Amino acid sequence: MPKAVTCHSLQDVRDNIDRLDEIIVDLLAERIGYVLQAAQFKETRGDVRIPSRIEYIVERVRHFAEENAMDPDMAESIYRHIMEESIAREEIRWDKINQS
Repeated sequence: MPKAVTCHSLQDVRDNIDRLDEIIVDLLAERIGYVLQAAQFKETRGDVRIPSRIEYIVERVRHFAEENAMDPDMAESIYRHIMEESIAREEIRWDKINQS
């Protein structure tokens, strides 16, 4: 995976951050698309939040962060927030699918 290149101005830094933000949001949108699809495969609303799955993801993300010289605590914090937001939206989707 590419690492940050050396920038020669503040504008270079900002341009690269802007470029990455577009990629990150695109990937987050794809991720939430899969999260929302998961709702259709879960039998109960309680199946949306699986603590063991959350911890599995956290451990993987911490490992990926370490491999990329990123603070694993920061990566964990970001991902815990992403997962909480994802769970909230998946619960809404589950409710919609299962309303009767």
